[in-house]
Amino acid sequence: MDFDIRPADWESFRAVMGDKGGCGGCWCMLWRLPKKQMDAQMGEDNRLAMKALFESGQISGLIAFVEDNPVGWIHLDDRSAFTRLASSRVLKPVDDKPVWSVACFLIDKRHRRKGLSARLLLGACDLARERGAQILEGYPIDTPKTRYPPVYAWTGFAGAFRRAGFSEVARRSPTRPIMRRVL
Repeated sequence: MDFDIRPADWESFRAVMGDKGGCGGCWCMLWRLPKKQMDAQMGEDNRLAMKALFESGQISGLIAFVEDNPVGWIHLDDRSAFTRLASSRVLKPVDDKPVWSVACFLIDKRHRRKGLSARLLLGACDLARERGAQILEGYPIDTPKTRYPPVYAWTGFAGAFRRAGFSEVARRSPTRPIMRRVL
């Protein structure tokens, strides 16, 4: 399948998120907000917050297109933009090196299992490098299950990260490695 990877804009992002805003109204704000605030603004408030970030130029993300139809999204930014990561015991910083983080993916179900996540990760490496990052980090699922509910795999799968040249640097949970690629 031939995917065209482009910088995200609000309209293409909104199209990938659909009417529900991704996973139940998150609108990819989960890592950017404290849990209490995230829970309080699920749905429309998260949509408005993400739209404001797009309008301010503060969003780093890519959209995958098939024939001008948006079918996939990857969200990345300087790790400091994802404040909730700092409070995670499993995903807390590995060291004091400045890193960018891959926060989430959303792939249209008709385009899953076609290598799109790895393609988006390669594009994310390029985008992060262009914006001054030296290391890109991700927090994928690594499970022995052959099938895993996509709604719970929004951080991606370890196999896609490996295919995109990432290596595991820490694992504080059996199924959640921290993976990095030096850019």
